[in-house]
Amino acid sequence: MAGLVHGRLAASDDAPARGEEVRRLAAARGVVVEEILSGRLEAPVDYVQDEDEWVVLLAGGATLTVGGETMTLAAGDWVYLPSGLAHTLVRTEPGSRWLAVRIGPD
Repeated sequence: MAGLVHGRLAASDDAPARGEEVRRLAAARGVVVEEILSGRLEAPVDYVQDEDEWVVLLAGGATLTVGGETMTLAAGDWVYLPSGLAHTLVRTEPGSRWLAVRIGPD
């Protein structure tokens, strides 16, 4: 089958000790799917993105602040972040793994 692509998600022990590593898994028609591997953060990280983003925490734990609300996330928790919405990744547990789907403008 032409264009078939497959792979395997990383294991939690593939995550960096500090910071984050982003791996692009697929992209088509304005949609990008990424795997994010998180280690311990040196400091909170602020984001404002041009695309809508849906993220699910596959493993580990994290704290995210969105619109003044702080959320403690565990494996299985997901968040939809519309484009332009400021948010801060406050804390991640080492070995945390995310799946992110970015949706570009129509």
